[in-house]
Amino acid sequence: MKQTPVILIIIALCLCVLPAAAVIQEVTVKGTVSALDLAQNSVTIANPLQYGCSYPATGAPVCSYSAMNQTSLVGSAPSASAFEVFKTGDPVVATSLGGAGGTWISLAKLFGPLAEDAYVTDIVGDPSTIPTPLAGNYVLELTTTPDCNSCSGTTCKAATADVKIMEGSMVLKEQSLTPLQTMQYNGRNDGSSVEVSFVKGEAPSTTCAGRTGMTGPQPVSVYVVHVVPPIGMTTHVPVTATTVAPTTVPTPVPTTTQKSATLPFVALGAVGCIAALAIGRKQ
Repeated sequence: MKQTPVILIIIALCLCVLPAAAVIQEVTVKGTVSALDLAQNSVTIANPLQYGCSYPATGAPVCSYSAMNQTSLVGSAPSASAFEVFKTGDPVVATSLGGAGGTWISLAKLFGPLAEDAYVTDIVGDPSTIPTPLAGNYVLELTTTPDCNSCSGTTCKAATADVKIMEGSMVLKEQSLTPLQTMQYNGRNDGSSVEVSFVKGEAPSTTCAGRTGMTGPQPVSVYVVHVVPPIGMTTHVPVTATTVAPTTVPTPVPTTTQKSATLPFVALGAVGCIAALAIGRKQ
């Protein structure tokens, strides 16, 4: 009887233990809206700066925006609501999927005394991809629940979204939304408020039976968020060449959501597979 080569067994085992993981690159930029084309569903951002972080051996990550070699980026809008929320000249932070521009999965309007210290008042798209905090010290925690009868690879259509409106770590209001539902919070006495609409979404397929061991696109959802800042909060200074120079800033965490946390394990699994393959070859 023929024996299966050890190396083939090792490869099969490695493939079996790999968890689901996101593989599509997300690129975040800051700039100014220079064109809106509803007919083409496109948004153009001028003078983009790209967001990136370095990770020192000790301490928190250091994040900053740096110049790009493009003078503008064009991408499709995540929702038609973007053409109601944004106008030319608005300072924005935007995240695209699969490279710089092309497909915006989130667009966020900036508000604040200085460009490097700005806050967000409006988001169209997936808030979890925006590194700038919301105005008024508000935080969103977003969790989507999959419709396990509507899955493809690593993602499923989201049946609902659990939305928590928070101040720091304190939950102010929580509500489960179905697509096209909206929730509001205005319980503070500073004139501020938050409105969140769940337009549509995706959820990880890993919680559905038989949906493990795959790699593929990360889930992306679309929300429309509007924050009315507290009374007296300073208005935004327009982004200019002098105010958007790359600046080192701490990593803010305005939102949290269900995202794949398996990439480190995929990397470790790959290293283990390589080592095992080496042993198999020696045998």
